[in-house]
Amino acid sequence: MPATETEVLLHALDHAYDQTSWHGPNLRGAIRGLSHVDAARRPAKGRHNVWELVLHCAYWKYTVRRRMTGEKRGSFPLEGSNFFERDAKDGAARWKADVALLDEVHRSLRAEVARFPAKEWGRRLKGSRWTYRDTVAGVAAHDLYHAGQMRLVKVLTGRA
Repeated sequence: MPATETEVLLHALDHAYDQTSWHGPNLRGAIRGLSHVDAARRPAKGRHNVWELVLHCAYWKYTVRRRMTGEKRGSFPLEGSNFFERDAKDGAARWKADVALLDEVHRSLRAEVARFPAKEWGRRLKGSRWTYRDTVAGVAAHDLYHAGQMRLVKVLTGRA
């Protein structure tokens, strides 16, 4: 029996985030085993570190879920938007909490995708040229883009 569109989108989210994929490391695989010190290493001055990319991905998962639900802006657990500065001085406990935030935001997005009305996937988001389908597929691609970027940052900082 063919998969539903919702199942295909969930599959894409899952494999880009934490399930085995043919293409190599997914987002969670890219950060597995990193200490807060390693996650805070910058490839060059003024460039984002892995830790900041983790929070960037969490923010955009939150944003996609918020757009799907119609929830107002401002409910992300951290103050600010898009990129959040992190440094090794922030400590291991904060790194662990930020990774837990990424996991929680992913679970929340996944739950929203699972319950989203199938007939709405092709509808455009209010004020956007993108459909709900485009947005969910895009956030899965976003995870993979940044997973690759994180792997490169790890190589450039001598941690891969």
